[in-house]
Amino acid sequence: MRLGLAVGYSGVRVESKLDLVTEADRLGYHSVWAAEAYGSDAVTMLSWYGASTKQIKLGAGILQMPARTPAMTAMTAVTLSELSEGRFLLGLGLSGPQVVEGWHGRPYGKPLGKTREYVEIVRKIIDRKERVTHDGEHYQLPYTGPGSSGLGRSLRLTVKPTHEIPIYLAAIGPRNVALTAEIADGWLPFWYSPQQAPEVFAPHLQEGFERSGESDKGARFDIAPSVPAIVTDDLDQARWGVRPALALYVGGMGAKGKNFYFDLACRYGYEEAATRIQDLYLDGKRAEAMAEVPDEMVDEVALIGSKEQIRDSLEAWRDSGVTTLVAMAQDVATLRTLAELVL
Repeated sequence: MRLGLAVGYSGVRVESKLDLVTEADRLGYHSVWAAEAYGSDAVTMLSWYGASTKQIKLGAGILQMPARTPAMTAMTAVTLSELSEGRFLLGLGLSGPQVVEGWHGRPYGKPLGKTREYVEIVRKIIDRKERVTHDGEHYQLPYTGPGSSGLGRSLRLTVKPTHEIPIYLAAIGPRNVALTAEIADGWLPFWYSPQQAPEVFAPHLQEGFERSGESDKGARFDIAPSVPAIVTDDLDQARWGVRPALALYVGGMGAKGKNFYFDLACRYGYEEAATRIQDLYLDGKRAEAMAEVPDEMVDEVALIGSKEQIRDSLEAWRDSGVTTLVAMAQDVATLRTLAELVL
């Protein structure tokens, strides 16, 4: 099992986490992953970190597909890959309907079909075997629909990529997980429970591997969950370091009936707690919502506690099939402890 570092996205102010990234690079971490929502973007942050590091891979975790055309994503991926000498990992995801429609002004419907077409076009562009054409339900190259000039022509990427660019997908729903296993090189789950993985995720991964038609797909597929990590002797305090984010995602990251993280918590067996968290959070009672997050839920999806407690927990993550554990760590001491235990 390898280690990665998740630096997330910025809040009110754009702040560099270069001290953590350079230390992870020195310690031999496999990758650093930057995210985006509707504030800081992932590409700029990865460029910043890539210029100051030597070997750590630069993971987009994730680039929002509705924010960029497939061609723009492919151009960006190739540029970052070539400048970093092959260190770029392309993570993609749709985000949720509130962000897709409210921020990017794009329709959210039919996410599976859009994802399949998007990845297909990106791969065609990067492979550079021929001029790119695509006639799908969601994307058309060249575009000839309403408002077109009729002058569009099929093109080929001018840059000749010299490095492979693995494609990862963020997914938690059953059909999305199966699609990821079928068409991607890796999977970026969030709030992943190693205890629940054999029942909740494994059947859908296997379905996707079989649909891919590649007999070795499962063996070379990278499972890279982002995992809150805090090394401390105060376990209760560590849990409160995770509760705010869990309450946000389960309670407020989407509307009622359309919150994928709420659905995941229910699939983990926490339907009653998830319902209380969501009701309180959407009612503006965020502190009360955080208090409703069970200790057991936190312990399942995070690596927290003393060095000895984390050492005992790591075996479950290995056994669940995780190949790259992406630590959401906020301090150098945690980075070093994880490196000592894993690398």
